[in-house]
Amino acid sequence: MTTAEQVALVLTDEAMTEPRTLPFARGHAAVFTTRRPAGDGPNQDACALFSLDSASGVLAIADGMGGQPSGDSASRITLQALRDELQRADGAQPLRAPILDALERANERVVALGIGAATTFAALELTERSLRPYHVGDSEILVVGQRGKVKLQTISHSPVGYAVEAGLLDEREAMHHDDRHLVSNMVGSSDMRIEVGSPLELASRDTALLATDGLFDNLHPDEIVEVVRAGPLERAAGELARLAARRMAEPTPGRPSKPDDLTFILYRGF
Repeated sequence: MTTAEQVALVLTDEAMTEPRTLPFARGHAAVFTTRRPAGDGPNQDACALFSLDSASGVLAIADGMGGQPSGDSASRITLQALRDELQRADGAQPLRAPILDALERANERVVALGIGAATTFAALELTERSLRPYHVGDSEILVVGQRGKVKLQTISHSPVGYAVEAGLLDEREAMHHDDRHLVSNMVGSSDMRIEVGSPLELASRDTALLATDGLFDNLHPDEIVEVVRAGPLERAAGELARLAARRMAEPTPGRPSKPDDLTFILYRGF
């Protein structure tokens, strides 16, 4: 069995200009991460791909919270903790225990910094033809069928996210809400809560997306679905990156525009 350490890709403080696509768990993954347009600070987002064998692995993203000090440290600590726990597991499955242990350890370490650092987190555990989502905060996971059917969409841990789930706001109203930036759950909090979803069987050509709010604050969910549901994965990833960058750089009345670090991973199985 190949260990996670031997096939781990962890990206921190990157400024990519084009997505990178690579084989992953009986399919392919496309990853992209970059700092906000004209930003002079670090990219506080981080992302990771841990391929455990030819059919299983973990995809993860973390968004260091920009309003807090050392958000980049918090996101890096979280993904390093995940790498360490998966390495200890050495390919043993299921992966629920090492993922949850990693988040608990990361939370302890971030809180121990004593400077108010925090990060969101989202991950997909891929095993054979199924996936299981995990998330903390407002980084989101979306799974879409080839015809555009949304099979999974996580709920942001935020006042606006809960209002959308309760039917008090629709998704387009939520994009422009004054409180959209507020997050109610994070790694780096004494009362962090980890949401674990149920396993979801993947059909051929389903596409999974993990993304920080740099994507979901600039593109509507239906726009994202239309881009990722079909066609080459490389092309979809490139189009997402270009559309989000354009929205951030060119505010237009009636369309969302929020300059931010941007990170996403797309996955599609064979």
